[in-house]
Amino acid sequence: MLTVLTVRPEIDNAVADVPANLDVERRLSLLERLLTNAAARRVLLLVCLAVIWELYALHVNNSLLFPRFSETLVALWNAVAHGPLLERLASSLRVLLIGYGIGITLAAILVTFAVSTAIGQDLLTSLTAMFNPLPAIALLPLAMLWFGLGQGSLVFVIVHSVLWAVALNALSGFTSVNETLRMSGQNYGLRGVRYVMLILIPAALPSIISGLKIGWAFAWRTLIAAELVFGATSRSGGLGWFIYENRNELETPSVFAGLFVVIMIGLLVESVIFRFIERRTVRRWGMQR
Repeated sequence: MLTVLTVRPEIDNAVADVPANLDVERRLSLLERLLTNAAARRVLLLVCLAVIWELYALHVNNSLLFPRFSETLVALWNAVAHGPLLERLASSLRVLLIGYGIGITLAAILVTFAVSTAIGQDLLTSLTAMFNPLPAIALLPLAMLWFGLGQGSLVFVIVHSVLWAVALNALSGFTSVNETLRMSGQNYGLRGVRYVMLILIPAALPSIISGLKIGWAFAWRTLIAAELVFGATSRSGGLGWFIYENRNELETPSVFAGLFVVIMIGLLVESVIFRFIERRTVRRWGMQR
C-alpha cells in the first residue's frame, strides 16, 4: 500500500538560503577558552593576587614589614634548597595525618552509634554542642600537662578540631537522607552494613565530604597555631616553629615563605584531592553541580 505525502498549506516547507560566508562554528579566542576553564581561572586569579602583592610591597618599600613576592620566592627557594623547610613540612604533615585519621575514626564511631540509637544521637548532639564551640588551641595547655612536650599534645588538639566538625556534618547528612531512598533499600532487603554502605553513605556523601573539608581546614590551622606555641616551648616542630623561629630573627621574607607554604598546601588539598573525590562521586552521580 502506497502512502501519499500531502503538503499542508499552513506549513512553510521552503528552505531558507544560508549565506556562504556565514560562520556556523566560531573558534573561541584564547581569553574565552581560559575563562571557561576552572583551573585556568584559578591560576589567573592567583597570578593577579601575586602581582597585587608585588606592587603593594613596592609601594611600602620596607622588606621588614612587608617583603615583595619575589623576595618571598627567593626565601622559599633558599629554605627548600639549603634550609630545614622540607624537614619541618614533613614533620607537620606527619602529625597532621595522624590526628586527622584518629579524628575521622572517632567521628565514624560516634555517628554510627548516633544513627543506630536515639540515645547515641542525643549523646552526639550534646557533645557537639558542648565541645564544638571550644577552640582547640585553648586545650593546648591541658594537652601539654596530660601528654607532655611531645607529639601527643599536638595530636590531641588536632583530633578535637577534626572530630566535631566531621561528626556533625555526617550526622546531618544521614538524618537528611530521603525517606523514599530508605524505604527502597529496605524493600530490596538491605540491612545492617550493606544498608549503610549502599544507601545511607552515598546519599549523605555531599555532607560527609563537606565535613571532611571543614575538618581538614580546622586541623591544618590548629596545627600551625599549636606549633607556634608548642615550638616556643620545646624548640622543635614543623612549619609553625619555622615561622616562629624566623620571626624572632626578623627574617620576614622567610616568615612569609612559611605562610606561603601553608596556603599552597591548603590549596593543593582543596583543589586536587577533595575535588578529585567530588568529581568521581557526587558530581558523577548528579548530586552536585
